[in-house]
Amino acid sequence: MKRARTPQEQRQGRQARVRARVTGTAARPRLNVFRSATAMFVQLIDDERSVTLASVHSKSMTTKPEGGERSAKIAVAYAMGQELAAKAKELGVSAVVFDRAGYRYHGRVQAVADGARAGGLNF
Repeated sequence: MKRARTPQEQRQGRQARVRARVTGTAARPRLNVFRSATAMFVQLIDDERSVTLASVHSKSMTTKPEGGERSAKIAVAYAMGQELAAKAKELGVSAVVFDRAGYRYHGRVQAVADGARAGGLNF
């Protein structure tokens, strides 16, 4: 009888499928998102050299969201995308490959992408 896969195992399978096709280079690094229940990590990764170029952690965000139409976590995720885009501009990076790491393109993951686009990154 087949054993049921946990949601974490299902996400890891989706992540492996995407990572087989998506690779970051120095000119176009991979924008990777990791989402947990309480925090988020966003990184720019050059897979050719196996180097993290820039990263942002949701707990390190100094600006508090002003609310508006977004929930607090989504507002922080949007600000994270903008901050990562600013760091990428300092490094001379303007185009990235988005790696959602098996998560649905929805909520906080989408907010990171929207914030990065608003900050000037192309993907």
